[in-house]
Amino acid sequence: MGRTGKALLRMARDLVVIGVGVYLVLCVVLYFIQSRLVYYPDHDVSPTPKVLQLAFEDLLLTASDGVRIHAWYVPAEGAELTVLFCHGNAGNISGRLHTIHLLHELGANVLIFDYRGYGRSEGKPSEAGTYLDAEAAWTHLVTRRLAAPERIVIHGRSLGGAIAAHLARQHTPGGLILESTFSSLPDMGQKLYPMFPVRWLCKFDYATAEYVRSAGCPVLVIHSGDDDIVPFDQGRKVFAAAAEPKRFVRIHGSHNTGLLESEDVYHAALEQFLATATTREVHP
Repeated sequence: MGRTGKALLRMARDLVVIGVGVYLVLCVVLYFIQSRLVYYPDHDVSPTPKVLQLAFEDLLLTASDGVRIHAWYVPAEGAELTVLFCHGNAGNISGRLHTIHLLHELGANVLIFDYRGYGRSEGKPSEAGTYLDAEAAWTHLVTRRLAAPERIVIHGRSLGGAIAAHLARQHTPGGLILESTFSSLPDMGQKLYPMFPVRWLCKFDYATAEYVRSAGCPVLVIHSGDDDIVPFDQGRKVFAAAAEPKRFVRIHGSHNTGLLESEDVYHAALEQFLATATTREVHP
């Protein structure tokens, strides 16, 4: 091999080494910035249900580790059910007024809370912390509101679906609604970053499909075939993992607008599921 050939070989080897080095650096960066890719909190809690002319209570709940969590309780006159709502990974409770209004119209009380680090809640978000925050909301309903567990429906959207499913396997609610939810965060990460070994790097579980297997209540899964963030097949995987009784409702529209673009189907699915929940036996 001539000098030119040897030089080209050395150059190729150097490029491979540099490429591997850059790849490993990117893996390290991805490992350490995961929280920034998972949580997108907003601290400006406005507007409030007041703009919808809904009466509500402004609450501070205390998680078992002492972190104070901001929440709203929106009562509905004569309500037999309370929906405990777990929102997605961006914004805060003020961005869910449409959902609060819809659930109120369907005759349910609503308790919606912000995860630690979101809105007016204290602390910094973490997977373990979000589970504690949801537990604090549940505890408030059963101890302070004296709500029967069978009269609580846990509703989780997107990231909140994993949190809702985790809470449902710890207790026995009247129902569980999982909307636009991934099967697990490693599954989701591998889909978004296929060039990286996400399953090795991921520090989060949020294993919705695993959690829902242990949920001892009826389950409603809602997912859009056009979801541009969480693949439709992950919604189907969540549904397949759930035990009977369960129902899958396919809507259309993007991840964030499907509930609006499929308003009639979405509304009817919630109305039917909540109506069924009100007829279930309440144990003394």
